This record gives sequence, C-alpha cells and structure tokens, in this order.
Amino acid sequence: MSNEVIQRAKSNRRKFLLLLALMSAPILISYALFFIDYRPQSKHYGDLIPIVKVSGKGTNVADNTIIRMKDLHGKWVLLTVDSGNCDEICKNKLYFMRQVRMVQGKEKHRIERLFLVNDKIQPDSELVKQYEGTYFVNAAESEILDLIETKDVQTKHIYLIDPIGNLMMRFPENIDGTKMGHDIKRLLHVSQLEH
Repeated sequence: MSNEVIQRAKSNRRKFLLLLALMSAPILISYALFFIDYRPQSKHYGDLIPIVKVSGKGTNVADNTIIRMKDLHGKWVLLTVDSGNCDEICKNKLYFMRQVRMVQGKEKHRIERLFLVNDKIQPDSELVKQYEGTYFVNAAESEILDLIETKDVQTKHIYLIDPIGNLMMRFPENIDGTKMGHDIKRLLHVSQLEH
C-alpha cells in the first residue's frame, strides 16, 4: 500500500471518530446531568401541580344564584378556598388576587377571581363589597372542593385555573405579589400567542 492511501485511511478514521464523538456528546451529557441530579432553575414563581379538571357548582353569595365552574371557562381564574370568617391571611389572599389582576392592565378582563367558602359561614357583606368583582361562592357541600388538593392544604394557597377549566398551578403561602403578577403576565402573553 502506498503512503498516500495509508494517510487517507488515517484521515478518514479520524473524521469518523470525531463525527461519532460529536453525535454521542448530547447523549453522554444528558446521562451525566441525570446522574448528578441537575435541576435547572425554572422561571415561574408558582408551582405547577398535577392537572385536574375542575367541575361542580356552588351558590353565589351576592345574588343567591348557582355558579357552575364551566360558567368561568374562557377565563383564567385565580382561586382561593377559605372559611366565610375570612381572617387576615384570607384577606391577604383576596388582596393579592385583586392587585395581580389590576396590574395586568388591558389584559385584566381575561382573569376572574373566585373565593370558595368551605363552610356554611356567610362572608361579611363589607368584605364582599371591598372585593367587588370577586365571586364569593358557598361551596361547603360542593364537589369542587374535593378536586383541590387536601383540605389542610387548600386554604394555604392561591390557585390558578386555565381557560379550559384545569387546575394547574398554585402559588406559595407567603405570596410575593410582584412575582405572582409576572407569572400571570407571562401566561397571558403565551396563551394569546397560541390563539
């Protein structure tokens, strides 16, 4: 064999090994990241939770009419669950729900606020007036509450339901309104692009 043929064979082998290394690199890197348990930081503030289709109905405190969850389809719904007594923590949740909706500006019409009362205590009329625009719904005997995590957890968070009625996110107990507002803004923007 001539020297030229041997050189070409070595060159081809180097090219093949380089190509093989380049093609294998993403697989090797992904395995390495998996085994060192690497978790990139997410950009969202709220926690994504297993998606649950929320259905059921309750009685609207304002006018004693029936509200079905399907009546709210087409809107993003900020949801909280609490007693009709509504202590300071409960009032904070209502406050943040209102503020986060307001800071969305011209997109705020795409958001509804829903307070599910989990006992038979009627919310104070002043509270209902103060948070006008929020649906205060008696849901003590409704199946809605069975779909929202466990009873000991559901009163600690503000939840988010998507426009097709899926419970899909919850926000931390000690709410940072600014971060929550950024999450909602991002979701409104992305969901607008999809349509």
